[in-house]
Amino acid sequence: MAFGGLALALALLVVSVNLLQVASSDGDHARCEGVVKGWAASVAGSEGKDGDKLSLRDLLFFLHIPRTGGRTYFHCFLKKLYTNAEECPRSYDKLRFDPSHPDCKLVVSHDDYSFMSKLPSERTSVVTILRNPVDRVFSTYEFSVEVAARFLVHPNLTSAKLMTSRVLTKSRAVSTLDIWPWKYLVPWMREDLFARRDARGIDKVRSSHRVNAYDVEDMVMPLHQYINDPVAHEIIHNGATFQITGLTNNSYLSGAHEVRHCVRKHPDLGHFVLQVAKSRLDRMLYVGLTEEHEESARLFAHMVGAQVLSQSGALNLDIKDNQPTGNDSHSSTLDPEDEETNEHLNSTHGSQNNRALNAADTVKDDHGKGNLTVGKLMEAYEGCISKLRKSQSNRRKISLRKVEGANFSKEARWQVPEAVLEQIISLNSLDMELYEHAKKIFTQEHLMLKIQQSTVIQHKQLTDQKGWIEMVCSSWSCSPWKVVLFGLGVTITIALIILALTTRRRTFKLKV
Repeated sequence: MAFGGLALALALLVVSVNLLQVASSDGDHARCEGVVKGWAASVAGSEGKDGDKLSLRDLLFFLHIPRTGGRTYFHCFLKKLYTNAEECPRSYDKLRFDPSHPDCKLVVSHDDYSFMSKLPSERTSVVTILRNPVDRVFSTYEFSVEVAARFLVHPNLTSAKLMTSRVLTKSRAVSTLDIWPWKYLVPWMREDLFARRDARGIDKVRSSHRVNAYDVEDMVMPLHQYINDPVAHEIIHNGATFQITGLTNNSYLSGAHEVRHCVRKHPDLGHFVLQVAKSRLDRMLYVGLTEEHEESARLFAHMVGAQVLSQSGALNLDIKDNQPTGNDSHSSTLDPEDEETNEHLNSTHGSQNNRALNAADTVKDDHGKGNLTVGKLMEAYEGCISKLRKSQSNRRKISLRKVEGANFSKEARWQVPEAVLEQIISLNSLDMELYEHAKKIFTQEHLMLKIQQSTVIQHKQLTDQKGWIEMVCSSWSCSPWKVVLFGLGVTITIALIILALTTRRRTFKLKV
């Protein structure tokens, strides 16, 4: 009896604990629902929908979502459209200008949308690029490994950290380790790489049991482990949605962490965040797609580039006018993602590697002087991107020499198990839906450009007709009734000629 009573008591205790957990969970869900709904309502109330979203305003904010091709747009488009004086001081790591009264025209940053709270929103246009979430996760993993592997030239982690500190003390360049999200992802991957190298031996750079480039466990953290780590959950998954809604762990909003935490804990609340993200995309001046690279570039040139040129007048492409001066507030012509690690590598690699890296560091604009048009902008872009891709390829080869098993490529991605791909899709459900919405916007942009070009052609035809009339009138005093008589006379003349030809043809047939 005593044993039976004890068992019953334990059972009741377990039931009570479970009921308390359920009640606590329900209470937390209700609290989180209030937090997320309250945030969404405040956003809807503070962001007006009036104004022409297609017109470029005084300040252009390029919201650079990592690993979407933003570096290409910066170097090959924006650096050609804006002079150094027009570009706001680089603020990838921290604010370096007064955003409430900017005396510049271009802001490029990995900051999330909460940065808009610092800018004069009524005078600011926003552009961004989205990428297929699965490919973006792959690229984030690859870049984390690539940058972290550059430190493997050192005998140990302590030495790598010491050298980094020395380089940063001497260099004006912004450090990758200070830039979101790499300030979290690179140190995490760097420590993991050194730990795995210590376990296998410093001289061993080839994997002994390679399955695929994304599962070389003795060399690099496998992809399936990477995507399940708490760091990835906090920063990478649904990263585009959180960046566009201003809810990253780098947000300027005080309540961002709580909203993000609630959405991660209760995924069903994610649709409130998603609606805000979609609404913001709808109001942006331009939304590009990494996968639709060529068409995205053409749309950017016409939708953004043409307006920049129109507002600034003829823009001189002389390289001398666009190079940083000694007292320039911009740290370098490089994307900040690569600046510090280039300095680090140049101080540790041999001269041959230095030459390759230096070639990769700067993609020079060899376009000549002259007035920049949309057509010339696209020509310059195509030449620039070719050089940039080559430099990036060289950089990656050099960086991954110490972990040769991690031979990343598009072809190697096909070797990743389907289960891992499905998990990436599941973990990025918000980004997947946001990407589909971005594709719809992209289609609309394409149609608008077609309509715009058709209107331009019609306007040109009308202008040509007007010019012909003016040419006739220049030698004959024109008044409305004279123009009408002239047109009527031309019409009658044409009709008589047609009638004469028809009559002649009939007469010819009768004679035959």
